[in-house]
Amino acid sequence: MMNLENLRTVYDNQGPFATVYLEGRSPAADAEKQVRLRWDELRENLANAGAADEILRHLDGTLIVEDITEVQTDGRTVVANAAGVVLDEHWDVALGTGDAAHYGEVPELGAFVREGCRLVDMVLVIANQEGATIRELRASPQHEAKQQDESLISGDNDEDIHAPRQGALSHNQIRRRADEIVKDNARAVADHVDEIVRAREPDLVVVAGEVQGRTAVKAELSTRVTELLEETDQGGTDDDAAEEALYDALKSLASDRVQAKQTEHTENLSYSKAHDLAVEGADKVSQAAQRGAVATVLLNYDVGADGEGAILADAVLSSADVGLIDGDVADGIAAILRYDAATALAD
Repeated sequence: MMNLENLRTVYDNQGPFATVYLEGRSPAADAEKQVRLRWDELRENLANAGAADEILRHLDGTLIVEDITEVQTDGRTVVANAAGVVLDEHWDVALGTGDAAHYGEVPELGAFVREGCRLVDMVLVIANQEGATIRELRASPQHEAKQQDESLISGDNDEDIHAPRQGALSHNQIRRRADEIVKDNARAVADHVDEIVRAREPDLVVVAGEVQGRTAVKAELSTRVTELLEETDQGGTDDDAAEEALYDALKSLASDRVQAKQTEHTENLSYSKAHDLAVEGADKVSQAAQRGAVATVLLNYDVGADGEGAILADAVLSSADVGLIDGDVADGIAAILRYDAATALAD
């Protein structure tokens, strides 16, 4: 489920708004020319729809930049009003759907919110006996995982854990000392992961890497982290092929997570409808959202609903959540309510 509270600052601004979706495409030598041509077409559409010159100039400054190849490859979601740009996200939220521009009293953020619901925040732990590489990233069923941070963690002991030291230690003593070092390294990794989980509250913690390292780290993880734990034996950091296999596994885990959440939302909707705590269809959801009666807006996974932008605006301003469903509902939109439907829709 995506909490919409972080979008409140966008909706707190005064409309009208221009919303631009620029598709991410392959890098090219003529990226500047391509982006300019694509933006010129969208700009003309916005101008014809009534967008003021100052709004268009704000968008010019955001899309036509020095590093324009990044705009071409990453894509953009940008919202602007007369005062300036109020949202500027450097990723393609409507993968494969092409460029789009909207102008109206509210931002058209249905595609942005949908892709936000498909994003899975992960902490990836690539473990070995010396410690781990820890990556903080976001993955989705459609997008390549995007790394946000990386840490290299190991214990404080630099003794060799693979070969006996010189001296008179027995084999058992050597083995016991090596096990202690591996455990210390794993504990350092687990402590760092716990700090990240407390600070970021990710959706998943994924442990990968060699078997011995994975086993040692898992044994040291806190209960909080274990509740988020997934494991993969795919890939690693040895070469490009190993990295690709690892990130394919992460995409699969993200897909499983999103599908599970969809199923959960669909079941919650069915239960709520049976208890008169849900409505479906654009008109009823809009009416309930305007009255602050919506606890969770539920959107069709792929297809936008008429009036969706205004419904999301009302939902954000009333602190509702949003999720995706895979079942058929009227107009592709439904809502779970804070109180019974009869009261929520009463004239």
